Parts: sequence; C-alpha cells; structure tokens
Amino acid sequence: MNDNTILDSIADGVFTVDNNWRITSFNRAAETITGTAKKDAIGKTCYEVFRSDVCESGCVLKKTMTTGRPIINRSINILRSDGIKIPVSISTALLKDSKGAILGGAETFRDLSMEMELRKELNKKYRIGELISKNHFMQQVFNIIRQVARTNATVLIQGESGTGKELAARAIHNLSLRKEKPFIAVNCGALPENLLESELFGYKKGAFTDAVNDKPGRFDAAKGGTLFLDEIGDMPRPLQVKLLRVLQEKTYEPLGSIITKKADARIIAATNKNLEEEVKTGNFREDLFYRINIVPIRIPPLRERKEDIPLIIDNFIHHFNTIYKSKIRGISQKALSLLVQYNWPGNIRELENSIEYAFVLCDCPLIEKEHLPVKIRNFILNDAGTGNIPLSLEEIEKRAVIRALQRNNFKKLATARELHIDKNTLRRKIKKYNIPENKA
Repeated sequence: MNDNTILDSIADGVFTVDNNWRITSFNRAAETITGTAKKDAIGKTCYEVFRSDVCESGCVLKKTMTTGRPIINRSINILRSDGIKIPVSISTALLKDSKGAILGGAETFRDLSMEMELRKELNKKYRIGELISKNHFMQQVFNIIRQVARTNATVLIQGESGTGKELAARAIHNLSLRKEKPFIAVNCGALPENLLESELFGYKKGAFTDAVNDKPGRFDAAKGGTLFLDEIGDMPRPLQVKLLRVLQEKTYEPLGSIITKKADARIIAATNKNLEEEVKTGNFREDLFYRINIVPIRIPPLRERKEDIPLIIDNFIHHFNTIYKSKIRGISQKALSLLVQYNWPGNIRELENSIEYAFVLCDCPLIEKEHLPVKIRNFILNDAGTGNIPLSLEEIEKRAVIRALQRNNFKKLATARELHIDKNTLRRKIKKYNIPENKA
C-alpha cells in the first residue's frame, strides 16, 4: 500500500505543502470537502485552494512552520470551489526528513457542516430562548411557555435558585407581542421595603428628604413590556397589598403623588419558596398568591433532569470558547461522568461556574477530570465510603430508559416519544441493557 492509498483512506481532508507553500499532496477527502480536484490543487499555493478567512491575517500552517508548534482543532471557514463557505476544524504539523530538516507542513481538516446543522436542529428541538433541555418535564414547560407567551396572563415561576427562572421569564417575553418593549427585572428580596416601593412605583419630587427630582419607577420603565418580579416570596406584606391593587385595578400612584397612573406591564413573578406554605404561615397574602398564580410554571432542579447535563455543557463550551477565544472541543467521558453524578445544589448556575473554572485551567482540546473544581472531584471520593460508586454513562442511560418506561406504563411508543428516539432505537436499548418487559 503506497502513501497515496493510505491518505485516500482517511476520512479527514489531508494536504501537504513544501517550504514555498506549494501543495505536494491532496487526498480524496480534501477533494470532496473543497470541491477541488487533486490535479487542480497540486502545485498551487494552499491559499489559492482554500481561501480561508485566516489565510491573509493569520495562516495557521504558517504559524506552525514558523514556531515548530502544532495546532490542534482550530475552527476556521474555507471557501469551497463553488463559492460556498464551509466551517472546518484544522490541525497542523511539520514535515521533516530523517535528519530533522523541515521539508514543509501538513494540515488535516474536518468538515463541520453536518455538526453545525445538527447543532441547529438540536437548538430548534431542545431550546427555547436560553433554556436548553430534552427532559420530558422541561419539554412540558417549553410548551406552556409557548402557549402563555401569546397571552397577557400573569405567570408564577417556581424553582430552586439557579434553575433558570429568569431565563424562562425572558423566553415568555421574547415570544410575546410585547417583545419589542422593555423587559424589566426587579429582585424583591434585595431591597428594604421603603426602597423597593420607590423602585417599583417611582416617586415625585419632595416625597421624602432625598427626593430632589421626580423619578419614574420600574412599572413605568416596563410600560408596554414585561415586569419580572424575582423572589416575590421575599416581598414585605405591606407592599404585597399595593401590588395586589395594581394587579386588580391596573393602576398605581408614585410616592408623593395624587395622580393615578396606568400600569401597562405584564407581570411575571418568580420565587424559590413554596408560596402555598408561605400563605399557611402568614408570610404571603393568600389573595395575592391566587392573583399571581394564574399560570404556574415549575422549573425542576438539575438533579431531576441529569440527561440535560451533556447538552448544557456543550452549550457552555461553545459560549466560553467565544468569550475566552479558546478552542476546547468538548469534555472527556470521565469528567462528564463525574459531572452527571454530582447533585448540583446550585443547579445550572453552579454548572456554568464549574465549566468556566475548567476553561481557566484547561490547556488541551478536552476538559478532563483534573480541570474540574475540587468540590466536585471530592464529591465522588466522599460518597465512595457510603457506597455511592460513580456510575458509567451507560448505567445512567439504562436508568433513564427504565424510569421513562415506568412513567409510561411500559408502552414503547409513548416512551420513545418522551425520550425523543424512534421505537426501534428504544427496542435496541431495552435489549442492550437486558431490561425486563414488566420491570417494576
């Protein structure tokens, strides 16, 4: 088998250049990806064939031939022979003879078009706004968000801290007819009662000592749009009465004013507390609870939808690659398994912080276990003594399939729909994991 046969058997595109940047070899995959025949590429300079967006400003292969250091999985765009822009991932290396003299350079490149299309399809299927999930219950939340966005109904979003309650509120706003108007957020637990009241309703000059000018409130700022009242469970009871009036009469008065103003803002409230329990203990008004609880939405904690962790991590990797100008391709199986095992008390916010931490430490294509925060690495070690041995990704998938089967009374079609797979794939997984047909 000669060198050309070996190169043509490789799925990735491969080409080599001499020290004058003339292409000396060009495999079959390179022909397919670029749309340029080997006979037309040989002898030309690489930038004549690839017309990459970095050819003139920062040729990757030139950098390797100048510094001697290879570059791994750099994402760039090339211009195919028919003028279509193609995203590719490239890696470079030096070519040397037996004595170590540099003969030129080699570059491999992989077409990312399919990967990009799949990412777009995943975004359509599993994404709404900045929320990402394929979890069955979260998909129900997505459906509620789409339906309620078409109305002006008041929404109450409940969930633990860090689950993405504000992201859900923003998704409702961005899908609504009010999307061109402001989205204004207020944390009801961050300000004392007197400041929160003036923040919400505004005040007139002279309403109190420091009121030297009129100041509009958040209701005024959100006019025509959406007012997001975060942590409404922490709102003082006297203010709850005033908010109830706004919701009932659609009017309010700024502090120190006798002029009634119209409240034209859709209200979306959120809390990490159980408001029904808060009503029972007298901390939250029952009439206000029923007024804001017209459309309830519960965002489940991350520990209840661990099948979403790989999707969310992939999204964060893409996000932080952009911010840090990094080229991290993904996460190793060992590191991913560890992240899936962790209980995530801080939910998605904690996961985001953990991936950003890994970006700071990672200097290789994949995030490894050692790049993760110590707290997460120690979690498994601490649990090992209590018998909580880390599960493999296959065991995690097996358990997810069993739970889905149980929820759907072992009806395969319904289970396959919940898992977003076809029925034949589900049958293969049942056979692979030896799951009894009537497993309780």
